[in-house]
Amino acid sequence: MATLLRKIGLIRLHDRDTEDPKHHQGSLKGTKGNQKNNANKHCQTANETNILSTPEIKARKLDQLGKDKPSGKDKQGKDVAKEKQQTGGSGSKATSASSIPPLAPHRQHCTQVRTRRLMKELQEIRRLGDNFITVELVEDNLYDWNVKLHQVDKDSALWQDMKETSTEFILLNVTFPDNFPFSPPFMRVLTPRLENGYVLDGGAICMELLTPRGWSSAYTVEAVMRQFAASLVKGQGRICRKAGKSKKAFSRKEAEATFKSLVKTHEKYGWVSPPVSDG
Repeated sequence: MATLLRKIGLIRLHDRDTEDPKHHQGSLKGTKGNQKNNANKHCQTANETNILSTPEIKARKLDQLGKDKPSGKDKQGKDVAKEKQQTGGSGSKATSASSIPPLAPHRQHCTQVRTRRLMKELQEIRRLGDNFITVELVEDNLYDWNVKLHQVDKDSALWQDMKETSTEFILLNVTFPDNFPFSPPFMRVLTPRLENGYVLDGGAICMELLTPRGWSSAYTVEAVMRQFAASLVKGQGRICRKAGKSKKAFSRKEAEATFKSLVKTHEKYGWVSPPVSDG
């Protein structure tokens, strides 16, 4: 029992030391050894039990929290890695993909205008069904047409040639540039091989309205074909029946070169229609 009382007394004395500053000062003056160290340890323990009691402990806790958090550079690196993962590729791939220039607005607009115009004309030609011309797309390409001209003036020598040779139509190829209808199409004869009628080497056609100078965006394919049929008759076009020459096919390369040459000639001397007798 005495031992227990002594322990209780020591505990009470110890509590009184922590609460009474005078007693605490006395103990510090009276003892400089183990009592001082024990008192310092006790004060440190008591202060650490309450984080909000002193600024020093606050700072230490904040430093500890700062160590646990990732640094700014690490966080930035993680954000970059996350962004790369979301974009589905490295930075170089993203840069190369973004460096591809988009289609120019003007060019895109011209393509849309050309498509709408040709779709409308194709539907109109098929709707008429007057058997003047028929159109077939070359390999389903809307901008490359094979046009069959079924009719010319029935009083002409060319119509008679078509009857005698069992030629049902004159086949032409028409290609439309990117800026059609603001620029003319390129048109040439494929079969049969014609002479005169303003049809030149390679099947090129000498008509002013097929040049940039004579073209108008109001011209339709049907209107151009009617003008061509009239020029064939006016120029006294005939189907070639000469041995050897009649079987020689027209070529696009030759037609393009011939058309380019005749355009330069007419731009220099003007587009004066020669007499019918001159072909």
